[in-house]
Amino acid sequence: MAVATAHPRLPRWLAPVPNRLEDLGLRLAWLVVAVNLAGTAFGFWYYRYQFVETATVMWPFVPDSPLATLLIALAIAAWKLGYEQPWLTALAFFGNLILGLWTPFTLVVFADQFAAQGIAPAMYAFLFGSHLAMALQALVLYRISDFPPWAIAVALCWYTLDLVVDYFVPVVGEPHHTTLPVARDEPIALGADALGIAGAGATVLTLLALFLAFSTHVYVTRPR
Repeated sequence: MAVATAHPRLPRWLAPVPNRLEDLGLRLAWLVVAVNLAGTAFGFWYYRYQFVETATVMWPFVPDSPLATLLIALAIAAWKLGYEQPWLTALAFFGNLILGLWTPFTLVVFADQFAAQGIAPAMYAFLFGSHLAMALQALVLYRISDFPPWAIAVALCWYTLDLVVDYFVPVVGEPHHTTLPVARDEPIALGADALGIAGAGATVLTLLALFLAFSTHVYVTRPR
């Protein structure tokens, strides 16, 4: 049976989740897995129209958030079964941190456009809160993995490719990012259009995930 590591001495900026909440989440790991699988199912349903409009070969790049919740469900399940996979945990960390913060970012930046499209306040609040929870659970993964550099490299390669395909080189058809509630060339702020703002947010968050993952590795593995 998997046992979480003791609380490594990480600074609060790197491990902001209270210890008691971390312990509770790890004790209820199978419930966390189930909730993430339910979120994955909902996410694939949410993207159903975008799948129809996207070439089949590019489908892996469409459901960013559902893929992230699937990754963390698999990572935690593997750990609970005694077969923690560092590459899988690193992918889960990157995905849940990036998408868990990117979605609230876009919901705030494009709040007026979402409102104009008639998004229900309950759905808006659900998307905002559930994605923040994704970022929160990512910050607990240091308890089950020390994020070795090679595993971070795997995650960085995938999410860099995802970033490039979503915003810079779509390869097949149009960019494959989550559909925005406004035309992608619509001016938004500081001379940037909607696609540029969304892409800038995703880029910054990818770099943040890289920084936090390496920082976690350094703090968890340093001599005590």
